[in-house]
Amino acid sequence: MTTATTGSNTASLYIGGEWTAPDSDETIEVTNAATEQVMGSVPAGTEADVDAAVGAANAARGVWSAFEPSQRAEICTAIGARLQDRAEEIAGLISQELGSPITEAMMIQAALPAITFTSMEHLYEHLPWEQTLGNSLIVREPAGTVGAITPWNYPLHQIAAKVAPAMLAGCTIVVKPSEVTPLNSYVLAEIID
Repeated sequence: MTTATTGSNTASLYIGGEWTAPDSDETIEVTNAATEQVMGSVPAGTEADVDAAVGAANAARGVWSAFEPSQRAEICTAIGARLQDRAEEIAGLISQELGSPITEAMMIQAALPAITFTSMEHLYEHLPWEQTLGNSLIVREPAGTVGAITPWNYPLHQIAAKVAPAMLAGCTIVVKPSEVTPLNSYVLAEIID
C-alpha cells in the first residue's frame, strides 16, 4: 500500500529522534475524505509504544533544555521554513485526509503551522526569560515532557500550536495525532528528523 506522503516512514513511529518499528503489527487505515479510498496506513500505537516515547522524551529532556532559548527559537524558525518549503505537499495531503478544499488547505492548513513555528523567534525576543519581582528572581524553565493529543480538524496546526511553544520553552514532546488525519504529522517528523 502506498501513502500520499513523499516519505517512506509511515510504517514506523518517530521515537527519540529515530524511526522505530512499532510494538505491534496492527495498523490504522487512513481514508481519503473525498473518495473514501484507503490512502495509507499508520501503526496503531500500543501502551508499550507510548512508554517508549515517554521514556525517550524524558531521556532527551536534559539535552534539549540545555539549549539556550535563542538556539531553540532558531530551530523552530528553521522548522517553520521547511514547513513552508513543503506547503504544497502538506496542503495536498491534508486536503485528502481532511476533505478540505485545496485552497483552504494551502492558506490555512499548510500556512498556519509554518507561521506558528516561525513566530517562536518573535516570542523568544519578547518573553522575559528572567524577571526580577521585588526581592525575587523569576526564571522560566522547562516544566518537563509535554503530551500532545490533537484533533482531526486542523491536524498539523494543532500539532504545531502545541509543539512549537513547548520546544521554545525547552520541553520535550510526545505527540499523538488524530487517527483520522495522522499522515501529515509524518511530514513534520521528517522535517524535524
